[in-house]
Amino acid sequence: MSDAAIDTVRTRIRMDLRAAMSAKRMDEVGVLRTLLAALDNAEAVPVAPERYTERAFGDPATEVPRKVLSAEDVAAILKAEQREDVTVAEALERAGRAEDAAKLRDAAAIVARYLADPES
Repeated sequence: MSDAAIDTVRTRIRMDLRAAMSAKRMDEVGVLRTLLAALDNAEAVPVAPERYTERAFGDPATEVPRKVLSAEDVAAILKAEQREDVTVAEALERAGRAEDAAKLRDAAAIVARYLADPES
């Protein structure tokens, strides 16, 4: 995944989200929203409360640029989301909840679409 592919992945997820919403595939909508949230959260800058200084409303000094994710960061985030779905699905299988496990395996398959060929 190249650095240019990061925007491509986010754009593909958003396009697929719109299509899933139009088709009322709510399970897919949930997975895609989770992926977008994971990417957005990874770009957030950590808060340093010990260095907090009160500022006037609208002071531009409070604006902090978001982190720029590398291609490896994006791939790691997607793999972590997929791994979590598979791990929980395995636990649900052992607990006898095959239907719930199948939903999570489907979610992992959706994430795999963005790992397999991010530029298509």
